[in-house]
This record gives sequence, C-alpha cells and structure tokens, in this order.
Amino acid sequence: MLDLGTRRRVPRFPRVETGTGFSVLLTTPMNAPVLSVKSDATAPLDAYSQTVVGVVELVSPAVVGVRSPRGGVGSGVVFAPDGYILTNSHVVHGSGPLDVILHDGRVLPAQRIGEDAHSDTAVIRVVADGLPSATLGDSSELRVGQLVVAIGNPLGFQASVTAGVVSALGRTLRAQTGRLIENVIQTDAALNPGNSGGPLLDGHGRVVGINTAIIAGSQGICFAIPINTVTWVAGHLMREGRVRRAYLGISAQSFNLAPVIAARHGLDDTRAVQVTEVHPDTPARRAGLRSGDVIIRLDGQRIRTPDDLQRALGIYEPEDSVELELLRDGGRAQIAVFPGELPD
Repeated sequence: MLDLGTRRRVPRFPRVETGTGFSVLLTTPMNAPVLSVKSDATAPLDAYSQTVVGVVELVSPAVVGVRSPRGGVGSGVVFAPDGYILTNSHVVHGSGPLDVILHDGRVLPAQRIGEDAHSDTAVIRVVADGLPSATLGDSSELRVGQLVVAIGNPLGFQASVTAGVVSALGRTLRAQTGRLIENVIQTDAALNPGNSGGPLLDGHGRVVGINTAIIAGSQGICFAIPINTVTWVAGHLMREGRVRRAYLGISAQSFNLAPVIAARHGLDDTRAVQVTEVHPDTPARRAGLRSGDVIIRLDGQRIRTPDDLQRALGIYEPEDSVELELLRDGGRAQIAVFPGELPD
C-alpha cells in the first residue's frame, strides 16, 4: 500500500552548461557521496599474483616450443644447461627432423635422445650451452588444492601461462600404447593443444609434472605425468635410449570366480585374471602357462585385474624371476616365470 500522506524531500540535481547551447541534467544529487575504486599504482601485487608472476619470471626462459615436420607444435622444458629438454613422446614421435624454438626466438635443430610411448615421455637435445634451465621437483610432495602453474605454447601462442590447483592425485591414464600411466596429476590449469610437453610447476617454480592430456569437451580436467615418473624414465632414455620393462607374453581378461571356489582358496573376493592366449616364443610359453589359467597372485601380491598384473610386473627388470600362483583344472599351481623385455 502506498502512503501518499508523507512528504519526502526530493534531492536536487544540478544542471550543467556544456558550452554548446545545451545544458545537461546530472543524475547524481549535489550532496551525494561519490564512489570510486581506489587505485595505487605503487601498491604491491597480492600474494597469489606475486607467486604466479615469480614462477613465470623464473621458469619461462626455460620453456621451449617443439616443432615437427607434421606441422604440430608442442612444448618442452630445458632441464640441463647443455641443451637437454623434456617433452612428450607423442609430440616428437616419428622419424622426421625436429626444431626447437627457444624463449629468445632462436630456432635450433633437435636430436631425439629417446622416447617412451608407455609413459608419454621423451628427451631431446639441442646443441647449445648455458641455456636457462628449470629445477625438477618432487611430485610425491604435492597436495590436492595446491597452486600449480602451466607454461607452454597452446595453439602456437608462445609462452602462454595458466594457473590453477591440483584437482586430484593418483589418477591413472592410459597411454596410446594401451598401458597404464600411474600416479597421474589432475589439474584445472587450462591446457590446450600445444601445451603438451610443457612443465607443470609448483609455487616455488619447480617442475612437478609434464603436461600431457586434456579430456575433449570438458572444462578444467587436464593431466600431467608426475615428474618422479618422468625423471626415472628420462634416466633410462639418457643411458640406454629406451626403458626396459618386464613382460610375460599373454593376453588376459578380468574373470569372476564362483564364490565357493574363491572361498575354498582363501581369496577375499571373486576377482581374478584369466589367460586367454599365450603368445608363441614368449616367457609365458616357455614357463608352461596355458590358455584358461586363472592368475590370482604374483610373488604373493593379489592380482584382481589385468591392470593389477601390469602394475605388479612394473617393478621387475627383464629376466628377473617371478612366481605366478594359478588356478588350473580345479586345483592350484605355482609357476616360475622369467619375464622378457617388452617389445617396442
């Protein structure tokens, strides 16, 4: 209900002459306070901005572009002043020449030192001395929610910076070869094609991951290979040009045992791995594995899925002896296998 009986003081608005024969009625009362955003050009940056700016100024000179004859441009990071660079395997894969675009604009030819498609990691090198190089950190110290910064060349825009947080740790990501990459870092720092191979950095400017993948159609779901994995792989690549991994030579699938059989063999659940094929001239064939065997343990470690089997084998060198515990023909068997080297 309107109260028309109360007289209220109407604010007076001044009229200003413009000098053109017209006058303008201001819409702010003469006695009204004027609101404005206070700005001090000399005020220091807030703590978040200081951290990001500090990381960028420290590390961006070590971030490079990597160009292949296929026309693709990825990223990389110099980790040794004499020209050694970390990047992704999928960025440099192929037999053609590579170019590296340095932060100062120089374009240098690059040599492939080695690549490992199973971890999407590669080491390349340019002939140069005294290059700015980044410090490698420890990805095991990361915490969910921690600030991270990504620097790279998305869509060809050199030295682009994004920042975000660690969204999750311990993810698994399947490489293009089909094998699992363990302990992958999930971040919401925006990545685009071209960021691949660039560094993911903590607030101290240390490399904690190598950016590798985005999920098409999603927003804020990006992944990086943990630097602890990358440095382990890079060490093998620099010494031997490849990473030697143990393998058995079988095809396998997930398998559910009957509950009564699982209980009879003292298993805590019904999951196991069934051998579907034993490939010829492989360690598995030489050890006597058969199609239909059900693997339940490897060296005492419970095996429930084919991925469990891959993880368990991952700690062994080729030619190490491992013991498989099997269910076969209604009984139990133990077989010693000497894994071979996983073929490229």
